[in-house]
Amino acid sequence: MKLLTSLLIFAITLQISAQTISKTEKKILSTVEKNNAEAISFLETVVNINSGSLNPEGVKKVGMVFKDAFQSINFNTNWIEMPTEMNRSGHLFAETRGTKGKKLLLIGHLDTVFEEDSPFQKYEKLNDSIAIGPGVNDMKGGNIIILYALRALQENGLLKNAQIIVAYTGDEESTGDPISISRKELIDAAKRSDIALGFETSTGFNYATVARRGSSDWKVEVEGVQAHSSGIFNERIGAGAIFELSRILNAFYTEVKGEEFLTFNPGILVGGTVAEIDSKTSNAFASGKANVVAQKAMVEGGLRFISEEQKQNARIKMREITTQNLPQTSATISFMDSYPAMAPTEGNYQLLKTLNKVSLDLNQGEVIAYDPGKRGAADTSFVAEYVDCLDGLGAMGNGAHTPKETINLKTFEALTKRTALFIYRLINQ
Repeated sequence: MKLLTSLLIFAITLQISAQTISKTEKKILSTVEKNNAEAISFLETVVNINSGSLNPEGVKKVGMVFKDAFQSINFNTNWIEMPTEMNRSGHLFAETRGTKGKKLLLIGHLDTVFEEDSPFQKYEKLNDSIAIGPGVNDMKGGNIIILYALRALQENGLLKNAQIIVAYTGDEESTGDPISISRKELIDAAKRSDIALGFETSTGFNYATVARRGSSDWKVEVEGVQAHSSGIFNERIGAGAIFELSRILNAFYTEVKGEEFLTFNPGILVGGTVAEIDSKTSNAFASGKANVVAQKAMVEGGLRFISEEQKQNARIKMREITTQNLPQTSATISFMDSYPAMAPTEGNYQLLKTLNKVSLDLNQGEVIAYDPGKRGAADTSFVAEYVDCLDGLGAMGNGAHTPKETINLKTFEALTKRTALFIYRLINQ
């Protein structure tokens, strides 16, 4: 009897599960299937166009290919140029306007880390499952998932009266400075939206990103008294610049380290009679002698944090440590903002819940939150202050930022289906 009851419950569960995909949604899925071979061919086309961040013409060329594709599905498009002195390409925005359901901002980027002088330039299919190429998963694959998910909805007449903004930035891998210009349009788009979805590289078929750490740079500069080394530690000479910088870094390690998701790293350090760091090129120069007390020392590093509060608290501690100088030394610390944090909000978790339901309805398995400590910063971080966000929805692959970057072609169609249904349900909420 217990077995019969269990079988009945199982059968009812299967029936309910089968009913969660509506007739309209089945049409969407069929359209994705029909277009998948074309989507993969499109991927090859754009991967074979070099779009390194410092190749503005190449980035724009890729942008124009996507521009035509979005126009073909009745999106209004706009190419936004960046000032010449920024040495970065512009951004592509594509939009359809309406008042139905949630207003969506879908985020991708056109640039890659592989510049024109890189030997890694071409798309190559290794087998039925794997292809290799520059930016194939980071993130031209994600861009195409967005495009072909929207195309499936458009071909079925399901985007009428929906507001969807697609934003493909041209400098995500090396953000243009100042950020107030390079991210102005993205932030403005977020202010007109309810939800932002980022299609950066997927961290796994059954993960999504509800939080990303922000990033900030820091620099410590130390001055000491230059003198013969025999006089070090006396009242007139003191400790010298290198000992003072060593004290500061050790105190950072012992007094600031330990909070969850907070990390900081001294990336380049110099000291001596003369010491210089060129922040633009990351080149450093130092000169001195073993029998001379160092007059200058400096270090540059990075700071990662999960919230604005965590960032500010860490900076307060680091500033305090920097002022507790050894004899006859002085030190200053400065901070430079880069990416803000995408905090793990309740709204982000609600989006994850909706995505998880879509995935389960498709029999693709549960989708859970990825560890934010293992993800870098991305463009979604710039808009997280204004909208609920979910990221890591892009293509699956390995080796991003390396000459072995791959995409898993077997999961491409499934991820596009998941995205199409996710968008469909959000714009009909």
